[in-house]
Amino acid sequence: MAPAEAISKNIGYTEDDLKAVPSGANLGLGCGNPIALASIKEGETVLDLGSGTGFDSFLAAAKVGKSGRVIGVDMTPEMIETARDNAAKGNYSNVEFRLGELENLPVADDSVDVVISNCVINLVPDKKTAFKEAFRVLKPGGRLMVSDIVLKRELPDFVMKSIDAYVGCISGAALKDSYLEAIKSAGFDDVTVIDESIFPLDFMAEDPAGQAIARNLDEGAEGINKLEDLVSSIKVRATKPSL
Repeated sequence: MAPAEAISKNIGYTEDDLKAVPSGANLGLGCGNPIALASIKEGETVLDLGSGTGFDSFLAAAKVGKSGRVIGVDMTPEMIETARDNAAKGNYSNVEFRLGELENLPVADDSVDVVISNCVINLVPDKKTAFKEAFRVLKPGGRLMVSDIVLKRELPDFVMKSIDAYVGCISGAALKDSYLEAIKSAGFDDVTVIDESIFPLDFMAEDPAGQAIARNLDEGAEGINKLEDLVSSIKVRATKPSL
């Protein structure tokens, strides 16, 4: 099994999920499966924050059907180009990808039913603004469903200062309480952690983050396990109040 597929299965995607998307759409990134818990319905409009090459967007597209719509937003032109190619390859007429930043979404106010994100908001420097933007674009009564990385306590300085670790989704993460407070302060109700697990850093032995950590531990790669209790993968659900 390809590494990307193995990682995706471990974080909650099924074999059917992996077969349902165009080849090249699954990069093995992420820390959960927000689609599985978002209760997406036919005809809804879904916004995928940090859509990458389109993996979650394509899975959402199957749930909203032809009467629904999926919008993926990513700040990297190369990702957008690849996602658009994947959409064309898979003949996804109900999916579009827009270049933009999560702190300034290219999406109209009150226009989407569901906002999803998978291990991306942790990389955003201004998380409060990102959640305020998610709140802005949701319709009243709309839902937020994110999978992300949070910290149980502060990481060691060598990780926080590592550019490689930032790229690898670790040192940009916020403390869990701060992350949840950012969602609440944006205006969301019913902010609930519906699942939490230790983030398996040993799966990242080939990732720049894992390598950066290993270089700075006396025990080498085995020492990565000492940091596992510092980092959690959480799935958070919240709603925008109805009018």
